[in-house]
Amino acid sequence: MPIPMPNLYPPFNIVRLSHVEFIVTDLARSRAFYADTLGLQVVAEEGERIYLRAMEERGHHCVILRQGPKAEVSMLALKLYSEEDLDKAWDWLCEQGLPVEWVERPHQGRTLRTRDPSGMPLEFYFQMERLPPIHQKYALYHGVKPLRIDHFNCFSTDVDASVEFYNRIGFRVTEYTEDDESGRLWAAWMHRKGGVHDIAFTNGRGPRLHHTAFWVPTPLNIIDLLDLMSTTGYLANIERGPGRHGISNAFFLYILDPDGHRIEIYCSDYQTVDPDLEPIKWDLKDPQRQTLWGAPAPRSWFEHGSVFTGARVEEPLLKAQPIIAP
Repeated sequence: MPIPMPNLYPPFNIVRLSHVEFIVTDLARSRAFYADTLGLQVVAEEGERIYLRAMEERGHHCVILRQGPKAEVSMLALKLYSEEDLDKAWDWLCEQGLPVEWVERPHQGRTLRTRDPSGMPLEFYFQMERLPPIHQKYALYHGVKPLRIDHFNCFSTDVDASVEFYNRIGFRVTEYTEDDESGRLWAAWMHRKGGVHDIAFTNGRGPRLHHTAFWVPTPLNIIDLLDLMSTTGYLANIERGPGRHGISNAFFLYILDPDGHRIEIYCSDYQTVDPDLEPIKWDLKDPQRQTLWGAPAPRSWFEHGSVFTGARVEEPLLKAQPIIAP
């Protein structure tokens, strides 16, 4: 299917991705991983929840860790431009027949919860508690020195349908992989904030979260993290990398948290703010689309993902697959 033209006047305006809530089975163990190893800053510990932010962020949190009986992802959150956009989102989502409800979330204003057509839980808000800047408090920098949350990548059973829906709410495609035989999309990268992506969709059993990515200053920070993880009991949590993607041109590392939630450490992609920027097409059979250089992705990278709370996981419509390393 052809990539849709950019929708420059969506029914409501999304600024960017904002945060994720991971349900974890051992809160103390997860705190040690995200705060002491990755270097996210703990801003609040409230009952069964821990709130964390990265070094450049002024919002209260980009990650919530919540204690639970099994590892899941309870929602992905997006920030809107205005309070009025929340009401516009409510009206439009109702028109589409999607579930909507107002929910109370600590440290945020009004929050709208819904699910996209695949069943993936989304939350929209406008206002979040602001915190003092810490980006020049260099004594706080440790771990991989995460600067900000960058994107989500999700498994989708129908990437064409995912792209169609997110295009309607204003996301623009920057790069994509197409299966030449069927003409269907195998993966697509979509943005709001002017990077390569705020959200991406990959063909697979879904909906599931493939990974959450954090932007870091330089590739050397990734090397430092590898040294740290390999000597502090996290060697087995290193899944893939370091290397450079063809798609996005990013320098990357993929690791797994103690519950198996995948995290990408990421830097060096490019700017995409022009609204008429043409998407870049990649052949599914081109191995450099996923790895410009570096070891091929392991099978787990194509198959493992985090389940969304309350979402039914189904098989993908498209059976085509890239070459997978053993």
